[in-house]
Parts: sequence; C-alpha cells; structure tokens
Amino acid sequence: MSDIERAAKAAVEAADNSENLKLITAALQAQQLLNTQQQPQCQHPVPKSSPNVGKWVAVAVAGSVAAISLALSAIAVAIGAVAVTCCLLVLRGLYRDYQKGR
Repeated sequence: MSDIERAAKAAVEAADNSENLKLITAALQAQQLLNTQQQPQCQHPVPKSSPNVGKWVAVAVAGSVAAISLALSAIAVAIGAVAVTCCLLVLRGLYRDYQKGR
C-alpha cells in the first residue's frame, strides 16, 4: 500500500469520524433541549415554609394569663367571704352583748 493510499484511507476515516462527531453532538444537543422542555411545572400552591408558631404561642400565653387571673380572683372571693363571716360574727356578738346590757 502506497503512501497516497494510506493518506486517502486516513482522510476517509477522519471524515467518517468528523461525521460521527457531528451526529453525536447533534444528538446531545437534542437531548438537552428535550430535558429542558420536559421539566414539569408545579401546578399546586407551594406550602408555607414555616408554620405560624407565634400565633399559637400568643394563644397559649393568653390562656395561661386568663387561668392565673381566674384562680387569683377565686382566692380573693374566698378571702372576702372569710372576712365578711368574721365581721358578722363579731357584730352579732356585740349586738348580743348590747341586748344583755339593757
């Protein structure tokens, strides 16, 4: 085989390789286009990233304050009832002493 034949054969192989490279490049580009077009779009609404915890903390604090104030008012009513009872007993005793003294 002469040098010219070898050079011609190499040129043909290079041309084939060049064509194969062009086909591979075109296939890769087409695949990239399909991948970018086939990405699904989200149709549902995106949920909030963090729940509204502050609202629930405020509700818990308000409930605790309400429970404590209710308990304190019940204690105040009980103390008032004891004071009124003591006052009435003392007044009754004074009234009886006053009635006996006449």
